[in-house]
Amino acid sequence: MAAREIVPGVRSVGVIDWDRRIFDELIPLPDGTSYNSYLIRGSEKTALIDTVDPVKTAELMANLDRAGAETIDYIIANHAEQDHSGSIPAMLARFPEAKVVTNQKCRDFLVDLLHIPVDRTIVVGDKETLPLGGKTLEFILAPWVHWPETMLTYLQEDRILFSCDFFGSHYATSSLYVPNEGVIYESAKRYYAEIMMPFRSSIKGHLAKLAARDIAVIAPSHGPIHKRPAFIMDAYRDWTDDAVKNMVVLPYVSMHGSTQAMVDHLVDALMQRGVPVQPFNLPKTDIGDLAEALVDAATVVIGAPTVIFGPHPQAVYAAYLANLLRPKTRYATVIGSYGWGGKTVDTVKNMLDRLKVELLEPVYIKGYPKEADFAALDRLADAIKKKHEEAGIIVS
Repeated sequence: MAAREIVPGVRSVGVIDWDRRIFDELIPLPDGTSYNSYLIRGSEKTALIDTVDPVKTAELMANLDRAGAETIDYIIANHAEQDHSGSIPAMLARFPEAKVVTNQKCRDFLVDLLHIPVDRTIVVGDKETLPLGGKTLEFILAPWVHWPETMLTYLQEDRILFSCDFFGSHYATSSLYVPNEGVIYESAKRYYAEIMMPFRSSIKGHLAKLAARDIAVIAPSHGPIHKRPAFIMDAYRDWTDDAVKNMVVLPYVSMHGSTQAMVDHLVDALMQRGVPVQPFNLPKTDIGDLAEALVDAATVVIGAPTVIFGPHPQAVYAAYLANLLRPKTRYATVIGSYGWGGKTVDTVKNMLDRLKVELLEPVYIKGYPKEADFAALDRLADAIKKKHEEAGIIVS
C-alpha cells in the first residue's frame, strides 16, 4: 500500500493483505483485509497511530521510508491485539526515542503480549490530549469495542476519528476511501456481526457519545476510510438497535435426508406465510454469512439430527456461535430427527442460555418425517408468523 495523504500532515501508511483468508483461525476473510496505520506530523512532534500485523512489518517500514518519517516521537496504541500492535517492538527498535502512548489496561496487555518495556510507555486517560504542534490528539476510551482496553483517537484540528476496530471492515481495496457504499455496507455488517455484536450494549453507548462530536472523516484500522461518517454511523445505529426484522435464520445439518426434508418443508411453509427465511447448510456454510444473517433476524431455528445421544457437532457449533455472538433475536426453536433416542432438543436449548429469547415448541421426530410431522412444521410456521405479527414486524 502506498503512503497516501489524507489531509496535510496526515498520511495513511498501513498495508493491504490481499491474500489473507482467515482471521484468528476462525473468521473467513473472502475479501482479504488491511492493517491501517496513520502518520501524523505536527510542527513539533510526529505520531504513528497503530502499527500492522507482524507479517507485514517490512511493508510498514517501507511506507514510512516513502513518507520520509525520519523520527517518530509517539506510537499510539489504540488496541493491543496483534494485527494492530504486532509491529510495535520493531518500531521501538527503529525509533529509539519513541514512546508508546496508550491507556492503562492496554499498556498492561502490551507488556503481557509483546513484552513492551514499561519505561517506553506513556499512559493516558479518557479525553486526555497530546499536542504535536498545530495538531492535537484526543484519546477517547471505548472499552468493549471489542476488547476491554480499546480506545479511539480524535485529531481535533482536522476532525478525523481514528476509530480502531470500530466502523471497520475486512475488505482489501486499493481505494483509500470507501469505493462503493453498498459493498462496504455488507462487509462492515459482516465485520460487526463477527466481532462487535456480543458487545452491542456497550457500542450503543459509544455511538451516543460520538454523536456530539464534529467528525469529518472516520479512519478505521481495517478497510477503507469513510469520508461520509453518517453512512457507517447510521448503519451501526440500525444494527445495535433493539428492533428486529421479519426474518428467520435456519442453520442446519442433515445426515440421511430426514432433517433436510423438514428444513425444505419449513422453508416453503414460511415463504407461503410471508416470512422470509435464510437456510444455512452448515457443512457448506461460511460462518461469516451466518453471523451477518443473525444481526437482524427475529427468529432462529436450528436443524439438528441426533448423533448417538446428542446433537450433530455442526449444529452444536451453530448454537454455540449464536450464543457467543448474542444477536437481538427474540424467538428460537429446534427441528430435526433421531433414530432411537437422545437429548438433542434439551442440549441445544441449554446452549442458548445467553440469548434473551422465547423458546417455541420444537418439532423433533423419529425417523423420516410423516404427514403428521409435516403438519407440525406447518403449525410451527404459523406460530412464527404470529409471533412476528405480535412484534409488529409483519402485518397480516
